[in-house]
Amino acid sequence: MATSSSCFSLVPFIETQFKKTFTSSGLCSKTLAIDSDTTLHYWSPKEDLSGKLPSLILLHGFGANTLWQWSNQVKYLSQYFAIYVPDLIFFGESTTNSKERSEVFQAVSVAKLLEILGVEKYSVMGTSYGGFVAYHMARLWPERVDKVVIASSGVNMTRQDSVELLKKGKVEKIDDLLMPSSPDQLRNCIRMCTYRRFPIYVPDFVLNDFLSNLFAENRKEKLELLEGVTLGREDAISISRLQHEVLIVWGMHDQIFPLQMGYELKEVIGDNVRIEVMPKTSHIPQIETPKLYNNIVMKFLSGMSSS
Repeated sequence: MATSSSCFSLVPFIETQFKKTFTSSGLCSKTLAIDSDTTLHYWSPKEDLSGKLPSLILLHGFGANTLWQWSNQVKYLSQYFAIYVPDLIFFGESTTNSKERSEVFQAVSVAKLLEILGVEKYSVMGTSYGGFVAYHMARLWPERVDKVVIASSGVNMTRQDSVELLKKGKVEKIDDLLMPSSPDQLRNCIRMCTYRRFPIYVPDFVLNDFLSNLFAENRKEKLELLEGVTLGREDAISISRLQHEVLIVWGMHDQIFPLQMGYELKEVIGDNVRIEVMPKTSHIPQIETPKLYNNIVMKFLSGMSSS
């Protein structure tokens, strides 16, 4: 893993700003041992909102911790929901001594956290890898999960989809795309995940700063998480249908999971499903086009019809 050549690091400064957004949204940082092996870090309401606001769980994707992925949502959505935003295991301060590495284990761990906290009913919203976790939470605990939002998440991926992704990303291993270890690999990751062209003049020392601060920690374990994903291992789609109301949000120009996969997911995941396609957006719609994303999910979660 490359290290930053500059003594000044942008990452802690940016992360401090994200933390201010979370705290000003009425959330506080907490850590809880959910069993003898596993400890989860999460953000939750400072005051008890049970019975006052419906609960909403935000589940991040691969890459940086949850602060970097949901900062554009917490300010807006915390006005209407009691928001719980965990760091999935091996991201941020969440960790485990267990050898389990699947996204199912992530789902079980988040559900266990919510049970301990006394959150009995909730909607789940997951992006990319977090969408895998959201799907499994809805599948395993249909009585606890209300509505489901899956954003840019190929829950219906097959083995061939994985092969096509490697070709498109021009990499031999998925690690090189989602867990970059060099400036060029990080540029490629950003190119694949965003609609707008990445500035070619960003110097290596800046990218090394992000690599050192966001991708080096728990690197071995995160690579094991990628290896441990259960979805996409078969030649055919092998997911269970959900009984919930489901919203699928997809970037029109997603290069990680192509838009066609979103339309296919709509047909196979359930009967009460809608899809919203976001223009000029790729794989991280909640970051690239946050205002539109927030409006789309708010209409769905509040029961308003889409227009």
